[in-house]
Amino acid sequence: MKKDKTTDQPSKETESQDSDTEEFGPKITRRSFLKGTGAAAGISTAPIYLSGITRSFAESKDPVKIGHIEDLSGNLAVYGVQKDHAAQLAVKEINEGKTLKGGPVGSGGLGSLAEFAQKPPIMGNGDRDLKFVDAGGKLSGSGMAFVEDEDVLVDSGDSGILGREVELIHPDGQSNNTIWQQLTRKLIQEDKVDCLVAGFTSAEREAIRPIVDQFKQLYIYTNQYEGGVADSNTFCTGAICEQQVIPVVDYMIQKYGPRVYTIAADYNFGQLTAAWTRAFAPQVGGEIIGEEFVPLSVSDFTTSIAKVQQAKPDWVFTLLVGSNQSNYYPQAAATGLEYPMASTVNMAQGYEHRRFKAPSLNRMYNCVNYIEEVPTIRNRAFVRRWYEMFPDDPYIGQMAQNTYFSIHMYAKAARIAGTTDQEEVKRAMESGLHIEAPEGTVFMEPSTHHCSHYIRLATADENHNVSFVREWPSIQPWWLQRIGVNLVRHKEYKQYIPDEDPFFKA
Repeated sequence: MKKDKTTDQPSKETESQDSDTEEFGPKITRRSFLKGTGAAAGISTAPIYLSGITRSFAESKDPVKIGHIEDLSGNLAVYGVQKDHAAQLAVKEINEGKTLKGGPVGSGGLGSLAEFAQKPPIMGNGDRDLKFVDAGGKLSGSGMAFVEDEDVLVDSGDSGILGREVELIHPDGQSNNTIWQQLTRKLIQEDKVDCLVAGFTSAEREAIRPIVDQFKQLYIYTNQYEGGVADSNTFCTGAICEQQVIPVVDYMIQKYGPRVYTIAADYNFGQLTAAWTRAFAPQVGGEIIGEEFVPLSVSDFTTSIAKVQQAKPDWVFTLLVGSNQSNYYPQAAATGLEYPMASTVNMAQGYEHRRFKAPSLNRMYNCVNYIEEVPTIRNRAFVRRWYEMFPDDPYIGQMAQNTYFSIHMYAKAARIAGTTDQEEVKRAMESGLHIEAPEGTVFMEPSTHHCSHYIRLATADENHNVSFVREWPSIQPWWLQRIGVNLVRHKEYKQYIPDEDPFFKA
C-alpha cells in the first residue's frame, strides 16, 4: 500500500480527535435489461444502525442545508452546470415529498441479495465466457438479482427531510481550486451546511478534502474518479477504476489487440488511472507501448498525435478532461488518426459524442455507470422529469445522474438516522444503504464508502450514435476492501494507489 504523496491529510490535532452476461448486440433490448440487475456486496462486517428511526422527527424546523459547489463558469462549466441542475431537481423532489426506492439492507427488496455483487469482469477466455475476479484474484462465478424495470420515484411520506425543508446553497467554484477552498470554508463555518456535495476533478476534491477532515464535515464526492480515497468523512458515489478501467481495458485487448498507447491528463486522475491501466493490462495479455501525460493547459496536440502514429498501437486509451479533449479529438480526426479508442470519461461526462463533429469519436468505447441513452423505463422517466424542469439543457451526463441519486441517498440516510446530526448520518450511510438510481441499483459499501454500480460498455459509431456492447448489473468497489480498508472500524484520511499491490505484480 502506498499513499499518494500529493494528497493532504488532516492535521495531527484532527487525527488525535479521531484516534478511536453475456455479449449483447449493438443495442440493449428490453428483454436483455430485464434479465436483471445485481445487488450490491461487501456488507457482512458492517453493523446496521437503525436506532434513529425511533427519534422525534421534529428536532428542528430550520432548513436542512446542502452545500453544493460546482463549476458554473470556466472551462469545466460544461460539467458543473449539469451537476447543479441535478442537485436542484433532487432537492425539488425531496421537498415535494418524493424519494427514490431503496433503504438499508433488509428493506426495499434488496435484503440478502447483496452478497451477490459481481467482482471486476475478466473476458479473456472468449467473448462469451464471462468470468469475474474475486478479491483474491481468483476466477469465480457471479450472481444476479432481478430488478423490475419501472419508474423508481415514489412518495416518501415526508415533506423535505424529517419534516424540514431542504435548502440548496450552490455557489460557483469558477474552475479555480483556490476559490473552491474558500467556498468550502464558508459553507462549513458560516453557512453550517448539514451535508457537502462537491467536486468535479480529483484536483478539486483533494484541494478541499483536508478542510472537510479538519471540521469532520459529511462530504459526498459524486464524480467518476481514479479510486483509492479512504476517508471517514467522505463518501464516493461515482464509479472508479476497478469498475471502469478493468472491464474496458480487458475488452479492448481481446477485441483489438494487446498494444496500448495511453494519453492522459497530467494530474491525479490521469496519473492514477494510467497506473491502474499499467498494472492491470499485463494481467490479460496487454502491453503499454507508450504513455504520455498532458498538462491541462495544452491545446495543440500535434506532437502527441505524431507520437501515437509512430508507436502504431492496436488502440489508444484516452484519459483527457476539460478543454484537452475538446482539442485532441478533432485534431486527431483531422490528421486521419483512426485507431480504436477507449476512455472512462468521454460521452458519459460531457456528451462529447454530441458536441464534437463526427467521426472524431468513431470506435470510442467507454464503461459508464450512466449515460442518457440507457434504454430503461426508470431512466426514461428520469430523463422526462429532468427536461420538464430544464428544457434547454443539451444532455444529462454521468456525473449529473450521480449527483441526483446522491442527494436522494443523503435524504434517505438522514431519515434512517432520524436526525441530521452528521455523525449519525454517516453511520446511517454505513448501514448497508442502497438506492434505485436511474442507472440501476446502487449500493454504498460500508467499509470503503464507495458504491457498487450498474456498468455498461457503450460505444459510438462514425455518426456518433451510441450503442451498448456489454453490461454488468453490479460491479462492487472491491480494491480498498481487499487491501484491508475498513472505515467502519478504523478511521482513515488517505488515498491509496495500486503500484505496490501484490495482486498487480503476479
